[in-house]
Amino acid sequence: MSEVVKAGTTVPATAAETSPDNPWPLQVLSQKLKMHIDRAPSAWVEGQVIELNRRGSNAYLTLRDIDAEISLPASVWTNVLDRQETQLERGSRVVALLKAEFWLKTGRLSMSVKDIRPVGLGDLLARIERLRQALAAEGLFSDARKKRLPLLPHRIGLITGRDSDAKKDVLRNAALRWPAVEFEIREVAVQGNTAVAQLLAALRELDARPEVDVIVIARGGGALEDLLPFSNEELIRAVAAAATPVVSAIGHEADRPILDDVADLRASTPTDAAKRIVPDVVEELARVQQARDQLRRGVVRLVEQETDRLASLRSRPVLSSPDVMISTRLDDVERLKGRSHAAINTAVVRAADQLVHLKAQVRALSPQKTLDRGYAVVQLADGQEVPGTPREVVRHPSQAPAGTELTVRVAGGRFTAQSTGGQEASDD
Repeated sequence: MSEVVKAGTTVPATAAETSPDNPWPLQVLSQKLKMHIDRAPSAWVEGQVIELNRRGSNAYLTLRDIDAEISLPASVWTNVLDRQETQLERGSRVVALLKAEFWLKTGRLSMSVKDIRPVGLGDLLARIERLRQALAAEGLFSDARKKRLPLLPHRIGLITGRDSDAKKDVLRNAALRWPAVEFEIREVAVQGNTAVAQLLAALRELDARPEVDVIVIARGGGALEDLLPFSNEELIRAVAAAATPVVSAIGHEADRPILDDVADLRASTPTDAAKRIVPDVVEELARVQQARDQLRRGVVRLVEQETDRLASLRSRPVLSSPDVMISTRLDDVERLKGRSHAAINTAVVRAADQLVHLKAQVRALSPQKTLDRGYAVVQLADGQEVPGTPREVVRHPSQAPAGTELTVRVAGGRFTAQSTGGQEASDD
């Protein structure tokens, strides 16, 4: 940078200050690029060796991304390669320590490999296991989030290899079990660096279709490296986020990619997947027939029970001779009527006797009876001031002084008399 400043004080300090009238010299741009690239740190990257050429003490190789169509050329000293226990070959999976280098005179950018290490089977297994544990800790494998498969899917989405045996196994066995089943098939790469992208695209497309009831991801067996796309973290998270139930049918029983853990159902093989996503029409027809037989037996048993109950009811005396109930009640009514008449007659007789007794009492206490015994009622003859009112009864001698006209009533009638005076009764 100091050399650039010495070259001329009018050189712009930054690229933003350059203009057609005041440009940078080419060497300034080259020096600034080199300074920037030299400050960039080295980075460990993973890839697959697709080209490897040795030229004396130098070797040139091309690395390709594991899951995408991206490649990068690099150079390496042969002594770095010779330090490896196993010789690198095309197709090897490696991790390399890359450092970007910029050649000032030629303006060429190159990648230099400072160290390189092959990725062995044990490393891949350890990496997959670490990812499996991390995803399990997030709850992606929990049974609570797994969706139930429909009893009879109308349309099945199938993601599989192009013209693969797995595709044929699923289609054949599903058709044998349920001939009316329909499939929405997406043929994709199931291994290699394009497999993950194609699997993701097919999964998202089928998941967006409302007519697809379940999605099956199927592939035959293979080496661990061939099954790596089905342990890819992006694919695993896409399956977990899918709204449609997903069935994993990868490889054989011993194969266990992470997709098996996150899928809503894990089938040991593609054939097993076909057996588990659709019912067997023969078995279902047998179950229908069995259900019809059970229903028929139930109805027959119910009719027989009700028939026996009706026969039992008809055999009861109240139904065999219904007039018995009426005649019995008639006898009860006649008996009650007789008791009612007797009770009424007794009450009438008693009341009549009581009436005669009361009449005798009334007669015994009547004024006529008193008169019949010789008593008389003395009344003032002129005491009837109002016609129709009784005359005043004489109760004391002072009421009838001498010469008073009196009317005397006796048992046989009445007559008049005149008072000659009287005296009061003594206590004797």
